Amino acid sequence: MLIKTLVNELRGLIASKDGDALRRFFVIGNPGLNAEVLSHLDVAEIVEILRYIDPLYGAELFAHLPAEQQRIVVDSLSRRRLILLVAAMPHDDRVDLLKRMPDEEREAILPGLAQAERDDILKLSSYAEGTAGSIMTSEYVALSAHMTVAEAIAKLRAEAPDAETIYYAYVVDENRRLRGLVSLKDLILAPSHKKVEAIMNADVIFARADEDQEEAVRKIAKYDLLALPVINGNEALVGIITHDDAMDVAHEEATEDFHKSGTVGKIEGSLKTAGAWLLYRKRVFWLVVLVFGNIFSGAGIAYFEDTIASYVALVFFLPLLIDSGGNAGSQAATLMVRALATGEVVMRDWVKMLGREVLVATGLGLTMAVAVSGLGLFRGGPEIALVVASTMVVVVVVGSLIGMSLPFALTKLKFDPATASAPLITSIADAAGVIIYFTIATAILPGLA
Repeated sequence: MLIKTLVNELRGLIASKDGDALRRFFVIGNPGLNAEVLSHLDVAEIVEILRYIDPLYGAELFAHLPAEQQRIVVDSLSRRRLILLVAAMPHDDRVDLLKRMPDEEREAILPGLAQAERDDILKLSSYAEGTAGSIMTSEYVALSAHMTVAEAIAKLRAEAPDAETIYYAYVVDENRRLRGLVSLKDLILAPSHKKVEAIMNADVIFARADEDQEEAVRKIAKYDLLALPVINGNEALVGIITHDDAMDVAHEEATEDFHKSGTVGKIEGSLKTAGAWLLYRKRVFWLVVLVFGNIFSGAGIAYFEDTIASYVALVFFLPLLIDSGGNAGSQAATLMVRALATGEVVMRDWVKMLGREVLVATGLGLTMAVAVSGLGLFRGGPEIALVVASTMVVVVVVGSLIGMSLPFALTKLKFDPATASAPLITSIADAAGVIIYFTIATAILPGLA
């Protein structure tokens, strides 16, 4: 309701072309909230607002807009206004914007920027996607260990307008090698004549520019950091990853893993704006693969035709049993994929986890066997009940072990463990369940062994 009210108010100000009132509207309020209000407007209205408000604040608002909306707004801006917008944007956000633009548009913008800005863009763009370097910003405050506290505070005050955060400042030597960290609180509380090196923390948590961005995000979460410094191969400080950027990465990675768990490839932009052809291409491969995978289930059923013909009651329990194995496997896989993603579990834990999963799955299987044995007794008699109960225990154990082990196997093979998705686990467990079920039936039921 608040957003709708603010949108209507903003549209009234645009219609009146009252520049002063528009500027006052955006002076108050959180930039994130204002950007959300902005996202509900038409592109022409957003462009009109950007004409009136302060360029620096306009760039901050623009950076908060969804990527697909940014792209549409960019297409509606003149080259001059676009250059001003890009120049005023936070360093990491403008690099992300330029990466999404076609080469010819990007090449048209870069010459209009100052040399220092072009160099910064090229440096930040040089890091491979998915690395810590690709999500860092160069907007940080660096101090010398030999500065006094008074000098450090003066430098913070001078660089604060351009810094992503001033709550942390990083202490570097003459070669920009990271030596320590000092917080704004420590600087304010320390005597003005004291040296920075006397109050800095030399034990700094950092990321390397070429390490996986997920590992950098885990460090920020684990150590509850506002920002994480990033160093290159020469141990020199090259940027920082802020907490808000880490949250964005965590959100993107979680979304990507969720899509993979449904055997859907990565979808750029949002599902709302994705085209039918894109969604078809992202979903068709694994569906076709799993169709052929399910042939093994059909082959297993065909192989045991005589068993089925002799005891038709077995067919009644087939979906129940194989689904139970697939469900148990999907549960185990979900738990293990998440544990591997968060670093709670590593490759060397596989044997320990395997032993525990056998115990847990056996308990689950026995419980489910007791639950289904009464139905087996009612539908087919004692022999069928014994087959169904025995099969339930085995398929739950086998399905759980497949679901738990597959993420480890994929990690070992350098694949994303999120690929060990529910449909894939279910298809494998289904084929195994069919063979287990009818093998047990053939061994136990009279006249079949």
